[in-house]
Amino acid sequence: MLRLAAQAIWKHDLANFALTGGNLLFLLLGFKLGSPAGWMMVFALVGATSAWAWLANLRRYRTVADTPTSRIVSAPQGYVEIFGRGRQPPGFQLLSPITGLPCLWYRYVIEHRDDNRWRVIESGISEDTFGVDDGSGQILVDPEGAEILTTRKQVSRQGRYRRTEWTLIENETIYVVGEHVTLGGPHARLDKKSDLADLLADWKRDKAALLARFDANRDGEISLDEWENARKAAADEVDRAHFDIRLKDGVHLMRKPAHGRPYLIANRDMHALVRHYRLWSWAHLILLGAALAAFALL
Repeated sequence: MLRLAAQAIWKHDLANFALTGGNLLFLLLGFKLGSPAGWMMVFALVGATSAWAWLANLRRYRTVADTPTSRIVSAPQGYVEIFGRGRQPPGFQLLSPITGLPCLWYRYVIEHRDDNRWRVIESGISEDTFGVDDGSGQILVDPEGAEILTTRKQVSRQGRYRRTEWTLIENETIYVVGEHVTLGGPHARLDKKSDLADLLADWKRDKAALLARFDANRDGEISLDEWENARKAAADEVDRAHFDIRLKDGVHLMRKPAHGRPYLIANRDMHALVRHYRLWSWAHLILLGAALAAFALL
């Protein structure tokens, strides 16, 4: 599935560079204002953006550094870290829109140069699941909502058009930290109350079938006793369906976790990611300290 990006796609590295460039613009604004009050406002803005970026990078650094790596075959349900080789699901092939080459995931931007500036005219990102294999087993990864870091970037120009594409490809190293869930299988998370309500709602929509099945006295209405019999029949049907689900092999999936915890996918190993986030943390912390010192001097 392809979702055309109508809004900007803010990823981690882009956000870091944007904030750094924004701080430089704040400093230029300070020179233009040229007053103590103006400089105080500039340093307050630099300090606030640097503090936010420092905390965001520190959080990711601690996540990657502190989350233990799980083997796929024995990964627990919940927030985990896995590391393996990218795999394309059997019988399916995703092609990147710019180069037309097979890939696991892509993001692209097409720009047109107007009056010495580049204007985005089309962009998109893939949301197809792909696999990761660590030798002990395989797991599917849903990239929707993930912060994806990739070293694979291709830029091509033709006339006044510039096409940029980022990809993850099969067999390369893939790191993922996020929520592990098993859909189906003995460990499936099933909600009998919700499934029962959905089934009864379906039955109510087909009144003729409901009457034919549960209207014992054939008066054209479902009495309280007859409705109770319908509820018991529906509960038995839900129990049988849940039993069948638990007998089958479950599908193991990595997805975006709830409660705002980081969901990271990268074609780098853990040590490279730790260095990456630690470097950005220190960079923004130094900017924060400089902004606070300058604000105090004023």
